[in-house]
Amino acid sequence: MDFIQYLFSGLTVGAIYALVALGYNIIYNVTEIINFAQGEFVMLGGLLAVFYREVLHFPLAFAFLASVVTVGFVGYFFERFVIRYAREQAVLSLIIITIAFSIVLKGSAMLFWGKDPYTLEPFTQGEPWIIFGAALQRQSLWVFLTGTAIVVGLSLFFSRSYYGKAMCACADNPVAARMVGIPVRKMIMLSFVLSAAIGAAGGVAITPLSLMEYDRGALLGLKGFGAAVLGGLGHFWGALVAGLFLGIAESMCAGYLSSGYKDAVALVALLLVLFVRPQGFFGNAEVGSIKRF
Repeated sequence: MDFIQYLFSGLTVGAIYALVALGYNIIYNVTEIINFAQGEFVMLGGLLAVFYREVLHFPLAFAFLASVVTVGFVGYFFERFVIRYAREQAVLSLIIITIAFSIVLKGSAMLFWGKDPYTLEPFTQGEPWIIFGAALQRQSLWVFLTGTAIVVGLSLFFSRSYYGKAMCACADNPVAARMVGIPVRKMIMLSFVLSAAIGAAGGVAITPLSLMEYDRGALLGLKGFGAAVLGGLGHFWGALVAGLFLGIAESMCAGYLSSGYKDAVALVALLLVLFVRPQGFFGNAEVGSIKRF
């Protein structure tokens, strides 16, 4: 029974890591830049949902959508007024800019919401399901379904749609993409909006299960980055599998060893992957160079 309970908990947490990893992958697929503000988008999504639901009294579905749209606008603002003006800088400088923006978002959240944790009502009310003697929260299923739906949607978007293929072309060769008429700047902006919106969706989904506060984003971002690297940067299904793997590993570590060690699981896994297989389990063996955009 304990094993099943740890498995359920791990799958729930792992789905959130996968959503954070997906945000990293979207921007990486277009610009090949790692956006270390991704964790703060998750935090903002959860806190904004609480604001829209508890303060403005929006219906829960509208609070979810409003949070996703608002954080998507934050992603647009970040690309339009920060990244776009720094696009001629070195890649390392752009990564440092994303770290600085994450600090700004965290500080702003602390000023607006304070340091108290917040929670949100579950999407579906009712008692947990009992499966093989272990309790499965209804919200856990929502988290997992949200992650799976986003992975499927993104895979179809990048492989079947015009905009998705155009975004991939911008990452592969932005100069050639511009020459054939692809609006590279628009594609980059769209990648930041999508990344922020997906992070917000994950934040709203996890808030009913665990408390959300202003400083949750940093740790979620770090573990999501570990899942992105483990699965292979730019690989959506790899992000889902790696996120679930990290979540299960953390849960098993907390249950059978000590909860004090669980936060180190993602870091250990990340180090092992960087030493043994830097491209990740699902990534290509060839690691391309960074393209200018």
